[in-house]
Amino acid sequence: MIDGTSATLEEIRRLGVEALRRELGVVGMIRFLQQFETGHGDYTAERQTFVGKAGVRELAHEIRRDVDAAG
Repeated sequence: MIDGTSATLEEIRRLGVEALRRELGVVGMIRFLQQFETGHGDYTAERQTFVGKAGVRELAHEIRRDVDAAG
């Protein structure tokens, strides 16, 4: 864990997004962040940061895992 008082805002944001992705998966992370975003920026470019080079099969696997976990 980092010391939140000495970390830069960029470090805190990066670690927060990593934690959300790890705990919620890509879809859950995006849904969570959408609650707080006002719709500014370039969604396509930002999505590449979150999803990276994930293919359709990998994304489908994550979605199935999230659906199965939700019951």
